[in-house]
Amino acid sequence: MRIILLGPPGSGKGTQAQLLVQRYGIVQLSTGEMLRAAVAAGTPVGLKAKEIMASGGLVPDEVVVGIISDRIDQPDAKNGFILDGFPRTVPQAEALDELLKHKHLKLDAVIELRVNESALLNRVETRVAQMRERGEEVRLDDTPEVLTKRLASYRNQTEPLIHYYSERRKLSTIDGMMAIDEVTRAIHRQLLALGAVEPKTHAKSAAKAGPAKKAKASKKARKTAKKPAKTTKKPAKSAKKAAKTAVRGPKKTANKAGKKAARKTVKKAAKKAAPKTAKKAVKKGAKKAAKKVTKKRAKR
Repeated sequence: MRIILLGPPGSGKGTQAQLLVQRYGIVQLSTGEMLRAAVAAGTPVGLKAKEIMASGGLVPDEVVVGIISDRIDQPDAKNGFILDGFPRTVPQAEALDELLKHKHLKLDAVIELRVNESALLNRVETRVAQMRERGEEVRLDDTPEVLTKRLASYRNQTEPLIHYYSERRKLSTIDGMMAIDEVTRAIHRQLLALGAVEPKTHAKSAAKAGPAKKAKASKKARKTAKKPAKTTKKPAKSAKKAAKTAVRGPKKTANKAGKKAARKTVKKAAKKAAPKTAKKAVKKGAKKAAKKVTKKRAKR
């Protein structure tokens, strides 16, 4: 997002610029700060500006544009910027257009904060009077006299920009006499209408999907809750099986022991009975043989 805030001194440009910086994560580019930073950094453009300022001259537009060009190439200006204090004249606006065109960038919006000059003067007079009553020091540039001069300078130099940007359909005018938060909301609505910022559709989607997600989570929770119940059945089943085995076990063991004992008894009985049977058989055989001999003798 690349925007310009226009408005006379005391219109609230500085306050709104800070709020926009916080809300959209963009940077505020002040020509004064940029000039001082370029001079301190010793850039080619900064050194040129330093030489001009040292001789008491005004920094020409091409030098200021060169400093802006270097500044908007920096990483923190990638998401966008607000130009503060530039352009002040139509030639500066034209130079800025050329610079952005060269960089394949576009100006998204020019927001004019329109205020009542008489009301601004009254505000300054009231503030100065209150500061003097409290014994506070009044800044030399914060008096009704200085403000009157600055307003005259704004009308002569900067007001033509309103017509310039209006012709290019970039200008949006907002009532700067509203409360600060109302002005902020009005700027946001205008930026949305111009397509400079995207509406937060994801927030609406999340709100819409919320109940469905909640229901899904609830269903999952119920399903998970059932699982422990199923698990508790398993130990019960195992216990039942164990109990059954415990009952059947001794019975099975008893049967096994009984069979073993029976086989042992039969074996013992057979062993005991075997000699008797053998003796009986021998006796019976001998008796039979003796009978046969007696029979043979009788025949002779």
